[in-house]
Amino acid sequence: MKRVSIKDIAKQLNISITSVSFVINGRAKEKNISDALTKKVLDLVAELNYQPNSLATSLRTGKTRIIGFLVDDISEPFFSGIAKRIDEIASDLGYKILFSSTRNDTKKAIELLQIFKDRHVDGYIMALPEGLEDEVKKLILTDAPVVLFDRYVQDVKADYVIINNKQSTAQATEHLISNGFKNIAFITIDSDQQQMLDRLSGYEETISRYKLNSFVKKINYSTSATTIKEIAEFFNSNKDLDAVIFGANYISLDGLRTFRAMGLRIQKDLAVVSFDDFEILEFCDPPVTAIAQPLEAIAENIMKILMDRLKVNTTDKKYKEVIVPTVFNIRESSTKG
Repeated sequence: MKRVSIKDIAKQLNISITSVSFVINGRAKEKNISDALTKKVLDLVAELNYQPNSLATSLRTGKTRIIGFLVDDISEPFFSGIAKRIDEIASDLGYKILFSSTRNDTKKAIELLQIFKDRHVDGYIMALPEGLEDEVKKLILTDAPVVLFDRYVQDVKADYVIINNKQSTAQATEHLISNGFKNIAFITIDSDQQQMLDRLSGYEETISRYKLNSFVKKINYSTSATTIKEIAEFFNSNKDLDAVIFGANYISLDGLRTFRAMGLRIQKDLAVVSFDDFEILEFCDPPVTAIAQPLEAIAENIMKILMDRLKVNTTDKKYKEVIVPTVFNIRESSTKG
């Protein structure tokens, strides 16, 4: 079947194409088009199942109503939770989201960013991948709306939505100390990403303040198998440990796998705290204490900033930095057994 056009609707009603366009785009009252004629146009639009040409609309308005979303791995619970809420908000506002994962591949990240540009997306949401800093700086210089989240890069001036990483691990460390634990380990990834450095800093400063020994294991993350092996070797080399904080959700998962492989018992052998909360932690025996990132609040702040940037004639060039507090979910794993 031939696609129905505005011209077809105008011809059938014997009115101008311009009048049909004004009605379809919600400008009938502004252009003094009568309610009766407006109803006739809308009734025929529904009857003929008219669908606007998105390319033509974007050329006319300069907007595609598409947003690019770029993260390391959208299958991770943290990113997928945020993506779900962003998609809900965007849908309510009439936007579509292009979701993409870089898989920590800088070349792929640059290619995906180019695809977003080619699609003329209206805005960008990113957990800034390593190696993409210069590309994003160039993007920001074009006045493209860019909102970054999860990680902060001091050299990249942009809108950010982040959490209080340093204070969160400091709180978790102090919680363990107050429960009588003295040899507390912090297992993280070997990374220069600011959020990971902040989490480590929160742990180290608290340990130093209480004059305790620091036990830090940095993992060059590649696969679960190699991570489990490294964590096991670390535990075997530090037999006096009585507690451990895992610095990210995937480290927590591999940490729990290591417990199973080594026959270690949560709480009885080592107290456990996870940075990031996810469903499985509530069903461990005993349930695992976790620093929860409020995914909905993060997503809602991201979309609020982006929508503000997309407003016509916005003159606010001052970048926003929103710090969302985490929630410390205390469970049995961080208490004395």
